[in-house]
Amino acid sequence: MRARWPVVLAAMFALWAAGGCGAVSPPGDRDGGSAASPVKAYDINPLPRERVRDGGTLRWGIGDFPSQWNQNHIDGDTTTVQTVMEGLMPRTFRSDERGRVSIDTDYVTNARVTATAPHQVVTYTLNPKARWSDGKPITWLDFAAQWKALSGRDKAYRVDAAIAYENILSVGRGSSDHEVVVTLSQPFNEWQSLFTPLYPAATNGSPDAFNADWVNRIPVTAGPFKLERLDSKARTVTVVRDPGWWGNRSKLDRIVFQTMRPDGMVRSFTKGEVDVFEVAPSADDYSHVRDAWDAVIRQAAGTEYRQFTLNGESEALSDVRVREAVAAALDRRALTQLDLKGLGWPVVTLDNHFLMNDQHGYRANAGPLGVYDPKRAGRLLDQAGWKTNGKERTKNGKPLALRFVVPAGVAISDNEAQVARLMLQRVGVRVTVQTVPFDDFFSKHLIPGDFDIAAFAYPSTPYPISSAFDIYVNGESVKGDDVRWYSNLGRSGSKQIDQAMYQAGSALDTSKILGLVNQADALIWKKLNVLPLYQCPQTVAVRSALANVGANGFYTMRYEDIGYAA
Repeated sequence: MRARWPVVLAAMFALWAAGGCGAVSPPGDRDGGSAASPVKAYDINPLPRERVRDGGTLRWGIGDFPSQWNQNHIDGDTTTVQTVMEGLMPRTFRSDERGRVSIDTDYVTNARVTATAPHQVVTYTLNPKARWSDGKPITWLDFAAQWKALSGRDKAYRVDAAIAYENILSVGRGSSDHEVVVTLSQPFNEWQSLFTPLYPAATNGSPDAFNADWVNRIPVTAGPFKLERLDSKARTVTVVRDPGWWGNRSKLDRIVFQTMRPDGMVRSFTKGEVDVFEVAPSADDYSHVRDAWDAVIRQAAGTEYRQFTLNGESEALSDVRVREAVAAALDRRALTQLDLKGLGWPVVTLDNHFLMNDQHGYRANAGPLGVYDPKRAGRLLDQAGWKTNGKERTKNGKPLALRFVVPAGVAISDNEAQVARLMLQRVGVRVTVQTVPFDDFFSKHLIPGDFDIAAFAYPSTPYPISSAFDIYVNGESVKGDDVRWYSNLGRSGSKQIDQAMYQAGSALDTSKILGLVNQADALIWKKLNVLPLYQCPQTVAVRSALANVGANGFYTMRYEDIGYAA
């Protein structure tokens, strides 16, 4: 049976419409500390705690006011929920700016693989000081309850994803309540992704609690901050320093998360009513904020990437040579320049499907498949039987015509499609740009495969295989000619790719993992179902005196260290 780490579509595409991202990567490996990385990994004005003054209120602008605050719920997997809850809830591991993870010792003092046969066993030692805001200690029972809720076995739990939890055999008590023993059914080298964020056993104890207890409520926390007020009328979340926190005392007295429309956010920041917010990928917004009073633009490589998906099941693109030709006819650098114009970010293409430009272990694997070469595109189309007939390519009297489907109201997608149309026209490929209702884009076009080309952004994480496995997994026959593609919207794959991804995700020899990830990526390039363009920049406007906050990329911010420079 094939191992699967399924990804819920709604979660994977929470940020699909984000744009304004960039790419031309030098070949070879780049590790986390390499100065060769063409983009900045993070920009948060890092200052040691002794140089940050005690006290003060931070007004943090957010784009929406969620109703579901359980981040493990399918409706709670949003950027806003993550931004607020990172200062309130436990985690097992944190990431540095290059996507390298380490134990979060505020919650876990040790975590290691303690057995590999007959099953992989991971043992966690919990910080005995760690406790929930209601006074209950954090114990193995919280881990066990979260595993059962997120395992996917009880469909009444509306989980965000069952990634790897479905392959856990048991979660048990070790030598004490503060030791957790997790047994997996098969090797999994990205086990550090589990149990972050961690919610209390009471939340995960029943589907009703999981689905409803955090709707318009944050009933319990376990972080440097705790909830003071959730105001649905003012659309604000106010958190204050938690005196019961056992770690470093928070520098700020409170943080007020204020919901505003994007256009109102820029105005509020320029008027001094908001201290920090993420700037939309808009040249106008970037310009207005940059010139605002006491403003600093912090910018770094973000955790999503812009890409074109080519539908391998569409009649015109079912031949991989045609998909190769389309890729060769598209100037990725020019498309990147188009998207990034006026955003103050370097033009750097992305040549990897699993690892971002600034991520530890990144390698440019595109080779000639990622090079703009219209002449090669023409040769490939000739080989595939699409011959030049006037200004078009035809086969058996039929023109080579593609539909580039874009969602209404998303300017970046429309701009990309129109430019791609002109590029492909040069090699005889006719492209029609089809605008569809925003709400129909995924449900009625991408998921059922009713498109030839589409553009959107995919998220990326420090756990490259488990977060992207289902995007590239081969389809499974269901009945007759029907194939289930899971989250593989490019609708092409192979058993070889599946095996390569499985090896990359299951190898326990850490010296081999990144090499295996890159081997899997090289195979995916040959299928050309997803054509990466560039890693999106993260642009954050902050007040000049703020420290330890801004464009954090893969870096897990320490909310207790955020504050104003002394």
